[in-house]
Amino acid sequence: MWRATILTLFPEMFPGPLGLSLAGDALARGVWALETQQIREQGVGRHRAVDDTPAGGGPGMVMRADVLAAAIDAAAPEGDSRPRLLMSPRGTPLTQKRVRALAEGPGAIILCARFEGVDERIISARSLEEVSIGDYILSGGEIAALALMDACVRLLPGVMGEELSGEEESFEGGLLEYPQYTRPRDFEGRAIPEVLLSGDHGKIAKWRHEQALELTRARRPDLLAREDD
Repeated sequence: MWRATILTLFPEMFPGPLGLSLAGDALARGVWALETQQIREQGVGRHRAVDDTPAGGGPGMVMRADVLAAAIDAAAPEGDSRPRLLMSPRGTPLTQKRVRALAEGPGAIILCARFEGVDERIISARSLEEVSIGDYILSGGEIAALALMDACVRLLPGVMGEELSGEEESFEGGLLEYPQYTRPRDFEGRAIPEVLLSGDHGKIAKWRHEQALELTRARRPDLLAREDD
């Protein structure tokens, strides 16, 4: 079973949207498992502090390495082979390739930082992999963790109705997904392309590939550049 363990100051944010639709149904059926760990349980002092002022000065607060180490050790005892992820805007951008690799593994331990981030030493001390979901800043890592888990869970066997539906989407073949159409045949003067109604699967496949290539070239030429490297 694919297992996700979330280290967070706001466990009530989970499962959130992952408790609904296909992911929620799969969670209820035991296809995957989710647990949360309240980082503050490992906090120090009477007030269970989890952060302190940044060394060298500056605004905000930084999450303490000793507190995070205790939280990680409690959530992932020795022998737990799951990758340890830190959701961070400075991390390696999350790609569909990395998502597939995570989905094919045993799960993930995900640390959701808050404030100005974490003490740098915890990253090397506990072998954390920094992961980013985009070039923007969120209030914390929880929403990013939800996005990462959603991307993984939908690829697990038994979650999506059509096994092939996960293979012909944006980024799976290095391209954005081709345009999709359904009834009605004509919508406000806009008709479904005739090739899609032809029944000729070879022509349809060729048209879809050409459309995907055109869309990728127009909107995400960086994806094509990666394929050429």
